[in-house]
Amino acid sequence: MNQFPWLTLIVLFPISAGLLIPFFYSKDNKFIRWYTLGICLLEFLLITYIFCYKYEFNNNYIQLKEDYNWINFMDFHWRLGIDGFSIGLILLTGFVTTLATLAAWPITKNPRLFYFLMLVMYSGQIGLFVSQDILLFFLMWELELLPIYLLLIIWGGKCRLYAATKFILYTAGSSIFILIGALIMASYESDISTFNFQNLINKSYPLQLEIIIYLSFLIAYSVKLPVLPFHTWLPDTHGEAHYSTCMLLAGILLKMGGYGLIRVNMELLPRAHLLFAPLLIGIGAIQIVYAALVSLGQRNLKRRIAYSSVSHMGFVLIGIGSITKIGLSGALLQMISHGLIGALLFFLSGITYDRTRTLFLNKMGGIATSMPKIFMLFTSSSLASSALPGTSGFAAELMIFLAIVNSAHYSLVFKLIIVTIQGIGIILTPIYLLSMLRQMFYGLKYPNISISFFDAGPRESFISFCLFIPILFIGFYPNFVLSIWNDKTNYLLLQNVFQNR
Repeated sequence: MNQFPWLTLIVLFPISAGLLIPFFYSKDNKFIRWYTLGICLLEFLLITYIFCYKYEFNNNYIQLKEDYNWINFMDFHWRLGIDGFSIGLILLTGFVTTLATLAAWPITKNPRLFYFLMLVMYSGQIGLFVSQDILLFFLMWELELLPIYLLLIIWGGKCRLYAATKFILYTAGSSIFILIGALIMASYESDISTFNFQNLINKSYPLQLEIIIYLSFLIAYSVKLPVLPFHTWLPDTHGEAHYSTCMLLAGILLKMGGYGLIRVNMELLPRAHLLFAPLLIGIGAIQIVYAALVSLGQRNLKRRIAYSSVSHMGFVLIGIGSITKIGLSGALLQMISHGLIGALLFFLSGITYDRTRTLFLNKMGGIATSMPKIFMLFTSSSLASSALPGTSGFAAELMIFLAIVNSAHYSLVFKLIIVTIQGIGIILTPIYLLSMLRQMFYGLKYPNISISFFDAGPRESFISFCLFIPILFIGFYPNFVLSIWNDKTNYLLLQNVFQNR
């Protein structure tokens, strides 16, 4: 058992610091901004310290365990811990949230509430990735919903009410399936319900019941990831949310669905996962092509990037369904990669809107000469999203591609079909992204667009380069990131149920 409660500290610190914000002078926006940024930065430094000095790379088991009794009659504990599957996403959360807070600098409407909600989200995201109790996992999953709803409905665009309502109906409605699955797992053949992940790993269920539980969790994670056909809330939400909120949605929120699939469905319900793996691969392949085609038809810049996110999450599904070390590692790498690239693209789309006051691609054009820095950054991030060699997207998608090619779990015909569909998706990605760049930056200016704009300032350039540098670093040296979860993926896939397929 860990001596100092490091994980409790990083979960409670942001929300506790946020509770002080209502006591600040309401018109002192500058102090509130700097205070929130300082809290986010200090939290990220704490996470980095834990990663550098407390996390053991070659340890397959849960580390820094904390277990405090919370509610006696239902064995509900404050159980926390980290391993290779969670620590990378925790680092991503700290990094992206800190930059999203800096990106929200122009917010002047009710800043106390805005930054408080950002810190609540921070705690909820970290709490979910460190939870080792499935009921606590559910509570952290729910904690994320209300802040995003309020951020969307108060600081969103013209159709924010529709988008916020759709978001809460999809995500809150689907999350009840996590609670149903958790209660079934906890109470099956037990006099006292247990929500401890480590105890649930050792439980065995009748195959029919395991399939029902698996489907229950799959519905919830399919909405959050998102997976076809539960994806329609995402473009509407991205289209209306402030770009700092979009950075959190693309960078972290979608990864909660992928993490849940690995942590619960794959780790706790392996027999059902074997049965559903081909379906996940098939849906993932279709999703890559379908979302790419729909993205190509979008006139709204943020909606085009949102459908690009849906397409890229298809690779995560294929990696998880491949039941191979390289595929699972590729899925985790794709989540990290897309978290960085997606956050960067939405940030750049937001600062472009701040200048042009439009998101419609057919009302842009010829703005590269006025904004060369933004043009360079948008081009670079679009190429990274297209999986250009030397970027993180290339490393992740190549691993997932090879996972299917080399998988011993599927027939040659199945592999050929999936690889062909993946190839079509890889071809479509640069088509819709380069088309987007052409409409925005090349040609003649739209008549309603000003003759000139100011280019990216120091703050905007700093945020962009902070996101782009790790994209390049991972692309050139992916082994550093892969080493975080290598031993954990080996350990999971060496389970007898996966070996004896």
